Amino acid sequence: MVSSGSASLILTTGRTLRHWLIQLGGVGLIPLGVLDNSPVPLPGSMDIATIFLAARDAHLWLYYALMATAGSVAGGFVTYRLARKGGKEALEHSSSRGYMQKVCEIFEKWGFAAVAVPALLPPPVPITPFLVAAGAMQYSLKKFLTALTLARLARYTVLALLAARYGRQIINLISHNLALVGIVFAILVGAAVVLAFINRRVRARRGGLKKGGKK
Repeated sequence: MVSSGSASLILTTGRTLRHWLIQLGGVGLIPLGVLDNSPVPLPGSMDIATIFLAARDAHLWLYYALMATAGSVAGGFVTYRLARKGGKEALEHSSSRGYMQKVCEIFEKWGFAAVAVPALLPPPVPITPFLVAAGAMQYSLKKFLTALTLARLARYTVLALLAARYGRQIINLISHNLALVGIVFAILVGAAVVLAFINRRVRARRGGLKKGGKK
C-alpha cells in the first residue's frame, strides 16, 4: 500500500507539474518531449500533458498537437545523434545485448516502419531502443526524421482532437471504448506500414535505375 507521505508527495508533484504546464502551455511540451525521448524516458507523460492542455484550451488543440510533435521529434533527434556518435557502444549501453540485438534485427528488416510504428503506439510500447538503433546503425537522418515526424504528428493530432472534443470525458471515453482506440491505432499502424512499403519500392526502383545507368 502507498503510505500517506508517498501519496502526499505524488499529489504535490502532480499539482506542480499541472501548474508548470498551465504556466508554460505548449512551450512546456518541448523540454518534456526531449526528456520523454531520452535514454531515461517518462512513459505516457507527453500523452497526458497533450490531453490535459488540449482539454483545457480546446480551441488550441492543433497548436498543442504541433508543439507535442516538435518536442518529441527534437528529443528523438538528440537521442539519434548521441547514438550515431556512440555507434555500437551506444547499443551495448542502452539495454541488454539480447534485447538490443532483437531490436536491431527488427530495424534491419523494417527500417522506416521500425521507427514509425513504435512512435505511433502508446505506452508500454518503447520508442527509445529504436531511436538508439537508428542512430547506431547510421540510418538515414532524412528518413528517420520523416518517419518520426509523421508518426508523432498523427498520434498527437488524434489525442489532442479527442481531448478538445470530449474534454474531461476523454479518460472515460478511452477506458470504455478500447475497441475504438484500437481501431484508430490499427489504422495509424497500417498507414505506417504502407509508407514503409512505398519507401522500399522507391528505393528499389532507384537502385534499379542506378544499375541500369552503370551498364
